[in-house]
Amino acid sequence: MSVETFDLVIIGSGPGGYVAAIRAAQLGLKTAIVERERLGGICLNWGCIPTKALLRSAEIKHYLDHASDYGLIAGTTGFDLAKVTERSRKVANQLNAGVKGLMKKNKVTVVEGAATLASATTVKVGERTLQAKNVIVATGARARELPHLKADGDRVWTYRHAMVPPAMPTDLLVIGSGAIGVEFASFYKDMGSNVTIVEMVDRILPVEDADISAFVHKALTKQGMTIRTKASVDKLEVKADGVVATISGEAQTFSHVIVAIGISPNTENLGLEALGVALDRGHIVTNEWGQTNVPGLWAIGDVAGAPWLAHKASHEGVVAVEKIAGVAHAHPMDKSNIPGCTYARPQVASVGLTEAKAKEAGYQVKVGKFPFIGNGKAIALGEAEGLVKTVFDAKTGALLGAHMVGAEVTELIQGYVIARQCEATEAELMQTIFPHPTLSETMHESVLDAYGRVLHI
Repeated sequence: MSVETFDLVIIGSGPGGYVAAIRAAQLGLKTAIVERERLGGICLNWGCIPTKALLRSAEIKHYLDHASDYGLIAGTTGFDLAKVTERSRKVANQLNAGVKGLMKKNKVTVVEGAATLASATTVKVGERTLQAKNVIVATGARARELPHLKADGDRVWTYRHAMVPPAMPTDLLVIGSGAIGVEFASFYKDMGSNVTIVEMVDRILPVEDADISAFVHKALTKQGMTIRTKASVDKLEVKADGVVATISGEAQTFSHVIVAIGISPNTENLGLEALGVALDRGHIVTNEWGQTNVPGLWAIGDVAGAPWLAHKASHEGVVAVEKIAGVAHAHPMDKSNIPGCTYARPQVASVGLTEAKAKEAGYQVKVGKFPFIGNGKAIALGEAEGLVKTVFDAKTGALLGAHMVGAEVTELIQGYVIARQCEATEAELMQTIFPHPTLSETMHESVLDAYGRVLHI
């Protein structure tokens, strides 16, 4: 059997894998990418992109429902669930085709099928054998399921089922309040479902700053959601007409359940154990360059551990490929500067340390806060519900963290990410001219507030 030779073989074509393939091609590496399902991976086909299409439909419905707040007359609003989901799928399909085009443009060999590692540099895909100087594992992750009940796609859903619902839930239980859980709770609430969120710890969005979590809790409760923290789902029993959930000893009936309790890495059946690849709770252990403990084998993205974010995977792909290619200006991965975003209503975005984590790390901190109600653009938009919080090192003026909740903060957060990347201090940020009227002025005001110079509150 002939062996196909490459400089680099990438297993998995999600936002980590396909970006790595493009960068490798740019650097002159003969590259192959292996995909067992659809190019673009979970993010493009069943995650980041199609969920945002769904949330956009819910956002527009929300505005139509509140048209009178803007002096407009919209009449009775409704929706066609099949068309809402169809639009989401069309968006995913369009981008899937786009990735195919990018692979062709960059002359990346696409191999369809499930891959196994015969060695650190030999990949088997069906009858084909791919030999490479280096191999990157970018196989991603899947939804973690409850041990006592598997998702059936009828009444009990994972995120994949929730994106193509067979019917609109009347009473929806969302188990887990991370970004995925809160986003789906927001979508279905705006589309008319009664929503209950159950979270085991003491607050929703537990990785966010405590002030932001509290703000979102209050906002979602105001929208009519029921939120139960420090609670557990002890039992789920599927009935013909719904699901009986036992929540901390109390039985309650729901029409549907979304399980959003995290992810499990796709490391099975790759041959990692036989190669002696180091794993940590199923995730592949890597260094700051994406290297595993086995020479020639690399790992990026969700399969390589938290944070489980598409942009983290893409950046890891570039870092690993540039290290492989020997690029002089290659830089290691800095996970402390990865922004996190939740696209619910209201949106949440953050980067760096929370106030609590900064204090735990021994910093003396200066904290600034600014509410959207003090921002003219937010009021004009009818989006005065929001907050920006900044955390500085009192000794050096370094921006330790930034935390935002409100309209379009997922677009605004990059300003703080750039500031941290460029090591800007409070002095540079306070001296920066922010355009008026914009939501970004809240970012400036939060910095000013940390140093007793806030202007508009």
